[in-house]
Amino acid sequence: MISRSIMEEARYSLTQFRALCITGPRQSGKTTLSRALFKNKPYINFEDPVTQGAFQEDPEAFLRKFKTGAVLDEVQRVPEIFRHLQVLLDNNRSRGQFILTGSNNFLLQEQVSQSLAGRAGYLTLLPFSYQELKEAQQPVDDLMTNMIKGGYPEIWAEQLNPKKWLDSYIQTYIQRDVRQLRYIQNLAAFNRFVYLSANLAGQILNRDELSRQVGVDTKTIQSWLGLLENSYILFQLQPWYNNLNKRVVKSPKIYFHDSGLLCALLRISSKTGLKNHPMAGAIFENWCIAEIKKNRCNLGDNSGLYYFRENMGNEVDLILEKDTGPLAIEIKSATKPDRSLLRGLQYWKKYQPASQGILLYQGYNPSRETTDLNFVSWQEIDSIQ
Repeated sequence: MISRSIMEEARYSLTQFRALCITGPRQSGKTTLSRALFKNKPYINFEDPVTQGAFQEDPEAFLRKFKTGAVLDEVQRVPEIFRHLQVLLDNNRSRGQFILTGSNNFLLQEQVSQSLAGRAGYLTLLPFSYQELKEAQQPVDDLMTNMIKGGYPEIWAEQLNPKKWLDSYIQTYIQRDVRQLRYIQNLAAFNRFVYLSANLAGQILNRDELSRQVGVDTKTIQSWLGLLENSYILFQLQPWYNNLNKRVVKSPKIYFHDSGLLCALLRISSKTGLKNHPMAGAIFENWCIAEIKKNRCNLGDNSGLYYFRENMGNEVDLILEKDTGPLAIEIKSATKPDRSLLRGLQYWKKYQPASQGILLYQGYNPSRETTDLNFVSWQEIDSIQ
């Protein structure tokens, strides 16, 4: 088992809360992590129809069998479990009793906030990060291979063909399971929406244009975006406009949690295909931002990521909120440091003169500092959080 960086934060959370809720995309390793945390407690999987039926027949009797706690996997399948857990946890205030996992963020957040507020902690487990793979001494020196392969654990653990595995993932989980969450009947339009969303990675979202291309109204686009976001397929990076004037852009950008999945949706399966693809730069940007997001989630922080752009076109790809102030990160596919790449960061400094800046690039050279702006190789992305 490749060690998960989130393990320390998960163990700490179990000392602070009566239950711990671990969310994340399907096949990201939630079950493996939960069972490693609770080696001596029962494991219950609500994906099993028999288990679902046993719970629904008599919820109180079902939960009484687990007085010392358990791993309850894919709990969104039985949403009524939360009110029963509330009673159980109110009667026993000891810490670290249950781990709840699920792959639908909206359903879990809604239920946790309504029934388990103050009783359950909340963590997000995403696919393997570059940091985790590097520490496990996996072959991650080739950037293009990293981007095409992505981070889903089964691909790495079993050394599987990423194209075949990811194509199956798209068909099984996106086109079937995710679609069924909202009972989407127009499968052709939904599939078109998913593939068009991949083509928008790294771009400012224009819902009206996407609506026109897909052939559905903007309310449907908004609903489907929420569906993919709550299923951890993609995320929306919101614009930074704190203490700035009204000239800044206020629409989000789209990114995918896993670059391998993004490549699969774009029909990229080889380094040659990636190198020659018109979205190669956007895929590198997506990989970098997703990696930094993973680094933060593994520390229990799923917030504080933004981008900056004003209406004259000046922009910075990523702004990280930190205790020491915002950190501005520009991402370029260049392989060598070049001061001409710093234009966006230099413009940002006019607004935030005390802010630090980093330029992430595709080169293999170690960090190089120029005044208060640093050139950082993609190989050092594990240090950014």
